[in-house]
Order: sequence, then structure tokens, then C-alpha cells
Amino acid sequence: MATPSLRIGIDLGGTKTEAIVLNPAGLELARERIATAKGSYEGTIAAIRGLVEGLESRLGATASVGIGIPGTVSPRTGLVKNANSTWLIGKPLDRDLEAALGRPVRLANDADCFALSEATDGAGAGFATVFGVILGTGVGGGIVAHGRLLAGPNSIAGEWGHNPLPWPEDGERPGPVCYCGRSGCIETFLSGPGLARDHGEGLTAEQVAAATSSSAETALARYEHRLARALAGVINIIDPHVVVLGGGLSKLERLYRNIPALWDRFVFSDHVDTLLKPPLHGDSSGVRGAAWLWPGQYKT
Repeated sequence: MATPSLRIGIDLGGTKTEAIVLNPAGLELARERIATAKGSYEGTIAAIRGLVEGLESRLGATASVGIGIPGTVSPRTGLVKNANSTWLIGKPLDRDLEAALGRPVRLANDADCFALSEATDGAGAGFATVFGVILGTGVGGGIVAHGRLLAGPNSIAGEWGHNPLPWPEDGERPGPVCYCGRSGCIETFLSGPGLARDHGEGLTAEQVAAATSSSAETALARYEHRLARALAGVINIIDPHVVVLGGGLSKLERLYRNIPALWDRFVFSDHVDTLLKPPLHGDSSGVRGAAWLWPGQYKT
């Protein structure tokens, strides 16, 4: 098979599936979005194949294919695990897609794709170590070191959302119950639903962020203190040069002022030089990062 210079990235979400084509310089050549074949594994395979074939026909070229998924492939079984899109769980998604497309594909967690995008040509470009964070319906993360995604034997690198909230205060113990079966996970405090629940007046996270009431300000101040502690725990372990926030809550401009002023007291250092930045590519980071899963040409 010829070595393609174009890259297709696909973001397989719970409600939408988006595809993008990048040239070697990262310039977007085409983009398409369709509804996800929710609940249908066979429909998902067919939809991705249709996207790839349609884009390649449009451009008259073959491309590499990288896919971001709301889960990961278990190194032990080769099957999808930890997926919010439950119809993917237990399936050999990478192998079935390779058979459908007639070429190798690369799969990664959607938070990993976000981190890779921002580290490659986004807010983290030029930094040796980047921690990419998702603050949305859930809380995820990915680690990029010297331009490459960090991947371990369990395929869970960067899953800080399912660690306990560090230095919990009295009112934070034992913490809300998490879907993973434990209580007090970072995700239960720092996700959008976690912020809404903490505010407790029936507003969404977006409405809390936009509100001017004293109760909203108090909830946001608690959120910032918790985020500062949680990120300090990450800084103490991997010491990233930059942390890039993504997801709906990353749009809160106050976070970039307030968090660095709070995390100093929790980081085990005399000074914190880690930067906190918003994403350069915004909502497109996931699909762009999927394309960058192929850093160079491949051979078969």
C-alpha cells in the first residue's frame, strides 16, 4: 500500500461522528459530520467506512485513518473497554475497522486525542510535556511527552478523573458516588454535572457559570479550589510544562487567572512554572488529534 500524506481523523462521539482531513502541515482540507449510529455496532462500522470513502473520493486521494473513541482498547484482550458508548464495549473495533477499510487504523481515547492535538499544533506546541484535560460531561486527560502520547500497559495514562480528590475538606468526604463504583472521584466534583449538583439549584453547569448570584459565585469558587488541588496532584507526579484545558468548562476565562494563584500552595515546589492555557483548536481538538495519531507515514 502506498504511504499517504493526507490524514483522516474521526471523533466517534455518543451523538455525532465527525471526520476531518489534514494535509502534512495540519491544514484542514475537508470536514464532515453525521449522526452517530447509536446503539448499533455494525452501523458504527458502516458509518465510519462511509465517511472515509466519501472524503477520499472527494479529494481523490487515500489517507491514513485515526479514530478517537469514548473509551480505550484493552491491551490484554484487544477489545474496547471503559466506553460511554456501551455498544462498543467488548468489541474488536480496531480489527473490524481495518477489515472494513482495508488498511491499518489507529484508535485512542478521545481525551488522548485532545492532548495530542494541542501538543502537536495547538496551545501546547513547543512544550516538552503537555497534560491535556477534558472538563465536560466527564473528566479525562492525556499526556504527551516530546510529541508522543504516553501509553502504558493498562491504556489508562492520564485518567486522573478516577483518582480521589486530593486534600479533601470535611464537607467533601466521602464524596458523591461515581459510576465507576467508588465515591469521591475527581470526576464527580469537576465534571459539568458535578458543578451543577454542587450548586444545587437546578441549573446546568453552563447556567451556573453565567449566573451572577452569590450562590453561583460560591459554587464556582469551590470548583476552582478543587480544580487547583486536583491539578496540583498531577503536577506533583508528571511535572508538565503546560496544562491545556478542554471541554465545556474550559471556556470559563476566570479559571486561567484563578487556578495558578491557588495551586501554588499544593504543589511540592518553591515555585510553579507550569502554565495553564485554553485550547487553541477548541471543539476541533479531538478530531484533529485523531488525525495526528499517525505522526508519519506508515507501511504495510
